[in-house]
Amino acid sequence: MNLLFIGDVVGRDGCDFLASRMYQLKKEYDIDVTVVNGENSAQGNGITPDSYQKLISLGADAVTTGNHSFKRKEATQLYDLNDSLLRPANYPDGVIGHGVTYIDMCPYKIAVINLLGTMYLDALENPFNYVDRLLEEIDTPNIFVDFHAEATSEKKAMGFYLQGRCTAVLGTHTHVQTSDEVILGGHTAYITDVGMTGPELSVLGVESSIAINKFKYHTPVRFEESKEPCFINGAVVSFDEKSGKATNIQRVIKR
Repeated sequence: MNLLFIGDVVGRDGCDFLASRMYQLKKEYDIDVTVVNGENSAQGNGITPDSYQKLISLGADAVTTGNHSFKRKEATQLYDLNDSLLRPANYPDGVIGHGVTYIDMCPYKIAVINLLGTMYLDALENPFNYVDRLLEEIDTPNIFVDFHAEATSEKKAMGFYLQGRCTAVLGTHTHVQTSDEVILGGHTAYITDVGMTGPELSVLGVESSIAINKFKYHTPVRFEESKEPCFINGAVVSFDEKSGKATNIQRVIKR
């Protein structure tokens, strides 16, 4: 089987560009299942009912998020109503939503886990301890983890920690695709960051002049998405659905 994972989709333009290319992507890579990180899919970041429905309509089987899960007030109604929408699993007990979903491929199931790193981000429960408990409850060998984290060291550590226990560990959040894709231990596909889907000539999707002023003058600015042409970043993981072992991981860049 082949799973397509799309990196952080930025804004309306990112959603529209992905929609225009999704059919061809699935055909080219013979895709069976698709997971999209949508935590920046709304204008001004976060996720809204409109941006979530856009991602589902273009073919996402599951939508993951990250530290912007609850950036938009409108999002609070989404998480308990949609099994396919995830927020990081290691949020405290009592937070709405869930961090694991199952995609039924008959006769096989795919589990998707969403985790948030804690280095330079919110002080949530330790994701290493939390994922151990999750894995005890999951009854399929086909397990894909979106590890939304800032530090490359934390992501690398998680990849090795889950080696042999998950099909893939796919890093998100930093919006810059890394070139370190690898199969760990002959089992687990890994990449530090799959990148972003949105305006290529930008600062993580933001208009470059605005980002420059933020860094140069250290004064408050209002971020706006760049209007430059978009590109798609992602990864395709090929895996044996009987054993859960990944056999290949391939980076995707489409303009």
